[in-house]
Amino acid sequence: MSVAEAELAGTSHAPGIAALHPRRRRLSTRLLRSELRIIAGRRRNQAGLLVLAAVPIVMAIAVKMSTPRAGEGPDFLSSITSNGLFVPLAALSVEMAMFLPLAMSMLSGDAIAGEANLGTLRYLLTVPVNRTRLLLVKFASLCIGAVWGIAAVALPGAAIGIALFGTGPLTTLSGSQIGFGAAVWRLVLVILYLAAGLAGLAAVGLFISTLTEVPIAAAIALMVFTILSWILDSVPQLGWLHPWLLVDHWLAFGDLLRDPMAGGEIGRGLLTAAGYAVVFWLAAWARFAGKDITS
Repeated sequence: MSVAEAELAGTSHAPGIAALHPRRRRLSTRLLRSELRIIAGRRRNQAGLLVLAAVPIVMAIAVKMSTPRAGEGPDFLSSITSNGLFVPLAALSVEMAMFLPLAMSMLSGDAIAGEANLGTLRYLLTVPVNRTRLLLVKFASLCIGAVWGIAAVALPGAAIGIALFGTGPLTTLSGSQIGFGAAVWRLVLVILYLAAGLAGLAAVGLFISTLTEVPIAAAIALMVFTILSWILDSVPQLGWLHPWLLVDHWLAFGDLLRDPMAGGEIGRGLLTAAGYAVVFWLAAWARFAGKDITS
């Protein structure tokens, strides 16, 4: 069932209420809940979450079977054996490069282009749902989907890490130790920070999704955008451009694992993500508001 059918099914039982009370309008989350149910119910999205969750499990088992020597590999990877909470951090540092952006590409490709491809977009707008509200709901669902994707990495990673390597005081990247409760709180902050970064990418994907009626084309275009951003971010001669690239700030979440936490790069990352979200959502609105809906 598309979001259009879900919304219409939820409103068809009381067609006269809005007419009887035209000024008595409550803020309804029905459309958002319908969209989230559809996202969660798609088999390919469920399979994607399983793939995301499998990566930290495989990493933890691999490290358990062959412990890396001190000084080898990334800081998070070499620290896994000292505390199981480093498993989700190491997995996130790996998956933010490709797997999580790919998951966001698939979700955002379906946002508008998927409805148009199914022939339900025009049907949805006659429920009635105005276009601004529809875009807000679509973007909100993508942001929630970003949290789902990151949690699908972090929660199984934390569980398998604690089971295999135990927990206790966590040694920060500054060398000091913090308690387990504080360490869990740092992990929650990492999840929220990375979700904000993916939300910026979701806005780009939402804009691209308004340009086509082929969802796979929108997904591929967003992945090309992400890959090109990583390539540009790796060219030293383009250092002036790096702070403006969304991906440049993603791996700064390591600053949340310092004592005290370093907020400079984190703040710049959040501002960049917010800038991308605002600019590309407005671009999507400008495109979608005047677009002829033919399907």
